[in-house]
Amino acid sequence: MTKKKILIVDDDPVARQIMNALLRTNYQTIMSGDAIGAFSEARKQNPDLVILDLGLPGGGGFIVLQRLKSVPALSVVPVIVVSGLDRASHEQKALDEGADRYVQKPADEQKLLEMIQDLIGA
Repeated sequence: MTKKKILIVDDDPVARQIMNALLRTNYQTIMSGDAIGAFSEARKQNPDLVILDLGLPGGGGFIVLQRLKSVPALSVVPVIVVSGLDRASHEQKALDEGADRYVQKPADEQKLLEMIQDLIGA
């Protein structure tokens, strides 16, 4: 059985590696550190889920989210926004723009895994 693909988008290489270590046993992971690379990888790889930081160089996470939702093939891909930005002012905007879930950094790993399982299974 092929592993489902998760695109991890975060400008912090340590955060990407932590997320990769958490997920790579059960999922195929693809990583990007900026907005331009994230959209490019999403188009090439057609992931089953995107984990998206908001504070990204090259356009920011909201731009990536808008672009993902504007492409029919990618618009159905679930997005979990994981951000260290102020939750009060960013969570509702992320959900309104098409994110499926919002997690405040540092993310509770078990909760994040449960969200992924809920959205795409194993």
